Amino acid sequence: MPVFSGRLYLDPGADTLDRGPSPRIGAGRPRHYLGAFGDRPVWAIDMGETSGDEYGETEDGIEWEAVPLRAAYGRLDDASWGLAGRAEQIVAWDRTHAYCGRCGSPTVHHDHDRARQCPDCGLLSYPRISPAVIVLVTRGEEILLAHGRQFPGRFFSTLAGFVEPGESLEECIHREIHEEVGIRVGEISYFGSQPWPFPNSLMIGFTAEWESGELVLQEEEIVEAGWFGADALPPCPIGGMSIAGWMIERWLADRAPAG
Repeated sequence: MPVFSGRLYLDPGADTLDRGPSPRIGAGRPRHYLGAFGDRPVWAIDMGETSGDEYGETEDGIEWEAVPLRAAYGRLDDASWGLAGRAEQIVAWDRTHAYCGRCGSPTVHHDHDRARQCPDCGLLSYPRISPAVIVLVTRGEEILLAHGRQFPGRFFSTLAGFVEPGESLEECIHREIHEEVGIRVGEISYFGSQPWPFPNSLMIGFTAEWESGELVLQEEEIVEAGWFGADALPPCPIGGMSIAGWMIERWLADRAPAG
């Protein structure tokens, strides 16, 4: 699975991954074993500074198309897209840990673990995962959605934030929601989780019930927020590639007329 800098290298026009016994693209480049996909082994291949172009070919004439990982969603099946996200994260980790973060010496691959080790001071560096909570807050028959400054255009989603050191997931939920929109939540329920390679995140989804407070926005983070009913949702994800869309889709399905 050839990847580099958030791009997946496919055969031009392909909607599947090349899963042959020997990869056609990226032969001879650094590779990392990811596990089995069905009954076939899978490697992530570091394409390096191949090209910034959308299309190109290798030195031995094999053509490729560089597809951004986000754009590959829907073009690839869900299992392949998830595997591509894993490949991107492993390759990016390996490239950014070529030197020891403590003493600066070149690192080597560990003999047994997926880790890079400094031969001088012994520091082990494992692939980084950044846990983040993502929360659908409900108030009666309404949900809280916000337009964050990171979204282009007027696009809303659920609230989310990274877990800080020494903080539980529940503590993070209470802190993030109060910081971003000024309210307090009560009962919290686990929804599910999703690996999210943009970048290196594990999104842990919850629903939470509004308990008290009025919306007071953290303006450096939130442009607009509000309570919305099922028949008056703003532009937001419903289903699709993210756990935010899955939670909103489930909430809508729970309110659909029976039959």
